[in-house]
Amino acid sequence: MYTAFASVYDRLMSDVDYDGWAAYYAALLRRCGAEKGPVCECACGTGSLTVRLREKGYQITGTDISQDMLSIALTKARERGLQIPFVRQDMCHLTLHRRQAAVLATCDGVNYLLTPERARLFFRAAFAALRPGGALIFDVSTPWKLQNTLGDRTLGSQEEEISYIWQNAFHAHSRTVDMRLSFFVRQQDGRYIRLEETQTQRAHSREELTKYMEEAGFGHIRFYGNRTLRAPGQKAERWHITAIRPKEKKTNAQPTL
Repeated sequence: MYTAFASVYDRLMSDVDYDGWAAYYAALLRRCGAEKGPVCECACGTGSLTVRLREKGYQITGTDISQDMLSIALTKARERGLQIPFVRQDMCHLTLHRRQAAVLATCDGVNYLLTPERARLFFRAAFAALRPGGALIFDVSTPWKLQNTLGDRTLGSQEEEISYIWQNAFHAHSRTVDMRLSFFVRQQDGRYIRLEETQTQRAHSREELTKYMEEAGFGHIRFYGNRTLRAPGQKAERWHITAIRPKEKKTNAQPTL
């Protein structure tokens, strides 16, 4: 996944308000009481959000399954004079050397978990990676967006340096959308090369996500809509979700002699 995409990803995402995203995630971290301590961002991609959170003072680690993406992220951090550990890991098998104040999965990371088993693995791994009282914070494209905004549509953009054709196919029985992307990238000699990428996302329901998180042990689960602190509307295109690993209960039991 993302092998060809990595080389053009940042150019295609140049209009994304990463500063706004970083400010919003910082607000969620504060809201969850997770503004102090180490943070891990799963599926961090090329690190555009990771570096901004590091610049805000967070002790952050980025993980991703794509080494190509991580190489770009590392270069990006070094160019900003930042030291950020970037580790190649499957988010479903997250392994960190110390408990985290928060685990993040931003920009559709959970949508790429295509089965209930994969989703459950991630939530269990995130729970294990958090210290008691730590927060899981992630976002997903909603079922409404995947079916109605993307759906069975063909999208495209033609620019001088890079153009693309984005063909989608929504499958109601599996609630997945296949996205076939063709990129045409201008080279220095004026010729264009063509890159192909196929991705699939799953439309997890609110009920499913809540169930998986509760099964993993999370509590205080909250859903917010479209980068706000308000409950999502019926046609929200993005859910932002927070959940807390409960603090360990103190016991007053006396030792047995």
